[in-house]
Amino acid sequence: MTFKGRTVLAFILLSMFASSIMTLTIVNPSIFAAGGKDGAALGGGASGLTGKDYAKLATTYQLIENKFLNEVDHEKIVNGAINGMLATLDDPFTVYMDQKEAQQFDENIASSFQGIGAEVTSEDGKVTIVSPIKGSPAEKAGLHANDVILSVNGEKLDGLTLNQAIMKIRGPKGTQAKLEIGRSGTPEPISVIVVRDDIDVETVFGEMLPNNIGKIEIRQFASNTAPRFKEELKKLEASGMKGLIIDVRNDPGGLLSAVVEIVEPFVPKGKAIVQIENRKGEKEETPSQGTGKPYPVTVLINKGSASASEILAGALRDSAGSKLVGETTFGKGTVQVTFEKEMGDGSNIKMTVYKWLTPNGTWIHKKGISPDVPVEQPAFFKVAPLSKKSELKPDMNSEDVKNLQTMLQGLGYSPDRSDGYFSDKTATAVKAFQRMNSLPVTGEVDTETANKLEKAVLTAIRDPKNDLQLKAAVQQVEAAIGVKK
Repeated sequence: MTFKGRTVLAFILLSMFASSIMTLTIVNPSIFAAGGKDGAALGGGASGLTGKDYAKLATTYQLIENKFLNEVDHEKIVNGAINGMLATLDDPFTVYMDQKEAQQFDENIASSFQGIGAEVTSEDGKVTIVSPIKGSPAEKAGLHANDVILSVNGEKLDGLTLNQAIMKIRGPKGTQAKLEIGRSGTPEPISVIVVRDDIDVETVFGEMLPNNIGKIEIRQFASNTAPRFKEELKKLEASGMKGLIIDVRNDPGGLLSAVVEIVEPFVPKGKAIVQIENRKGEKEETPSQGTGKPYPVTVLINKGSASASEILAGALRDSAGSKLVGETTFGKGTVQVTFEKEMGDGSNIKMTVYKWLTPNGTWIHKKGISPDVPVEQPAFFKVAPLSKKSELKPDMNSEDVKNLQTMLQGLGYSPDRSDGYFSDKTATAVKAFQRMNSLPVTGEVDTETANKLEKAVLTAIRDPKNDLQLKAAVQQVEAAIGVKK
């Protein structure tokens, strides 16, 4: 990708630093190429550290090394100083990575990984899930966008950098991560056990829906995503596709070059795909070289659509007239540059240096992109897993019972209420579920019944007939191509 013919020089990071794949693209817009404090290069000058500054830092280190009560680790002190400087920027996307973290970062760009499969960021010092990767252990365990990870295997994450927290969340395939989760609307933390696994790096899935409506799901924007998207699009067009749905729900982002390559054919030549803005407020846009498409395109978005997904949604709406269906997106409108070469020892700093704007000039950071057609999914799509701390029985009143009732209602049973009181009709609904699933018919929810319920809910969530957002997107395309009912 180029900006007005300038050669590509700096690494631009669009996705959150995550427990999943970290991707980079190479870009350096001409207005940012000068170097120094406004460019990608590091430069000296009057704004640098003075001799007095260096003396203060050296004195502080010497005092710690020679006077502190306990022996100190040199590398830990130096890394702490770097983290301290970056922490004053109050930006969760600007982070320092030591050699081990930087190596892991590099591996994630080009290969699969082992972990729970969730994109995370830091919000107000809390490790927050941007979105679980579809089909991952995190999704199967019932983790949601905006869940806060409070602890991992009993270790609190308070006070850790995002990278340090991620190192605790990740781990070898087959190992357990017992997470304590904070969720909006749930007064008590939720305990969730996630079994780590290899995370599928396939990013694009295409299919033809009834009435020749194509659907392509993009799970993240990786190095192979644009070629795979082109393959699926070509198949659908060759099969007589009349309209297209692009699904970027729970897509945490990725390569800027990938999203530009995917979007460009849909945007007429000369129209903007994205704008970049530097600290001086200078802007530069990426104009399309495409021709546009003769069929309507609708984009599915939700709270887990972040970064590159938001660039796609904004570009297609502003410059191609596409409709957005679903929920307001995550809201990440900044761009990061990595400085591994400058650090010189295998460590790395990823720093926010630019904003990105939609073609119409909107900065969506911390606000997200609102859909043209707002659609909420059924309540059971966002229900919390049952804690399984104790059996649920008649006359109990708890948040667990409330979640149980939401699950039963979503599965087609009738608990008669949803306020958390375990009534006789709730017990009758439990018995009906147990009978249908060859479980002991007790009307009480033990661990076996709870596990079966959660598995049934996940199956129901994956059933397209329950996907109200997809149904709404299909209706949008049907109306545009003149399908008669």
